[in-house]
Amino acid sequence: MQPYKRFILGLIGITIVYSIYYLFFEGYYYWDIPRKLKHVGRVFSIIGVYGIGTLSLKNGADKWMMTLWHLIHTALIVVLVFIGLYDWSIEMVSYPTKKFAQSLHEFLISPVLFVGMWILRSKLVVSKPA
Repeated sequence: MQPYKRFILGLIGITIVYSIYYLFFEGYYYWDIPRKLKHVGRVFSIIGVYGIGTLSLKNGADKWMMTLWHLIHTALIVVLVFIGLYDWSIEMVSYPTKKFAQSLHEFLISPVLFVGMWILRSKLVVSKPA
């Protein structure tokens, strides 16, 4: 499959995960959903976007770009896991920490990182001579 088709399919998949998350976990029923269930929803949305992005970028991206994709996700997921574990086991996190974690989650599941990786790829790929 051609790289731009993989990109379009990946973008559609990430947008679907992003939309479903916001419809079910941040929408009308936000106050009815238990806090721990919101954590689970966030974890599955991150895993979904990470998987879709990895599969979509796999054949169209250079090795360093895939490393960057994995590094960004791994580092931010580790931060979110520590915040989530603290929230689950010790006590609720403070409001600024909660907002910080929500911003990290938003960045990880939004199509912005995926599109940014694709733009970076399109600007740095040097066409091979025929």
